[in-house]
Amino acid sequence: MRKLFGNKIFKVALIVFLVLFSSVIYLLYRYNYIPHRKYTDSDFRVQAVKSFSDADRDGIEDYEDILKSAQEYISTKPKYKSKYYDKNGYPDDGFGVCSDVVGFALQGAGYDLKQLVADDIRERAGKYDIEEPDDNIDFRRVKNLKVFFDNWAYSLTTDVGDYGNWQAGDIVVWSKHIGVISDKRNSKGIPFVIHNANPIQASYEEDILGSYGKIVGHYRLKDYEKEAIDAFEHNDKNDKVDKAIEPIWSMD
Repeated sequence: MRKLFGNKIFKVALIVFLVLFSSVIYLLYRYNYIPHRKYTDSDFRVQAVKSFSDADRDGIEDYEDILKSAQEYISTKPKYKSKYYDKNGYPDDGFGVCSDVVGFALQGAGYDLKQLVADDIRERAGKYDIEEPDDNIDFRRVKNLKVFFDNWAYSLTTDVGDYGNWQAGDIVVWSKHIGVISDKRNSKGIPFVIHNANPIQASYEEDILGSYGKIVGHYRLKDYEKEAIDAFEHNDKNDKVDKAIEPIWSMD
């Protein structure tokens, strides 16, 4: 009887251990502490979208430039911390938040997100829920960036299953988070995200697109040079062409 009772306790303990062990492994994998295997576009026959635009005239088209700039920024391993910077708005001390990944990614491609958002707030104040505009912080708030990209970018699918329409250099927005789409994909073709979410995340490039929460926006920066070319090809008036090109020169 004692031996039988002892065997039952052992079996129960073993089951509890296995359940706990499996749960720990699942959570470690779920939150990317166990690395996920990475694939590329070619593994899924996804054709990379290229931009005609090169805002900073460095010979790298904008979408690739945004990706590379995001990768360069996270290579500095910015520590997650929300601070206010009154000098020029951009963090300059090794700290940062999610929106700074996007800010530095665009800056590296030739776009001053701080100035662009400030200008957009002044031109379309009614779209923003802001009582007192502050150029040094407005461009670092996710809710403002969503409004900005609704106007300044192509709005694309939020269905992660439609993985072919998610491209490196795209911007993804959740209700309180934002990141840049990576050129790496998981085993289902869903791309990784370059982001900075908290001080203890496993890495800055993670397989979270389909698991972080409800996606409220997916954007790709407008290709103003292509729009200008299209305008010429359709014999549109010069003022339409000039309007398409104008935002490029306003970055300088």
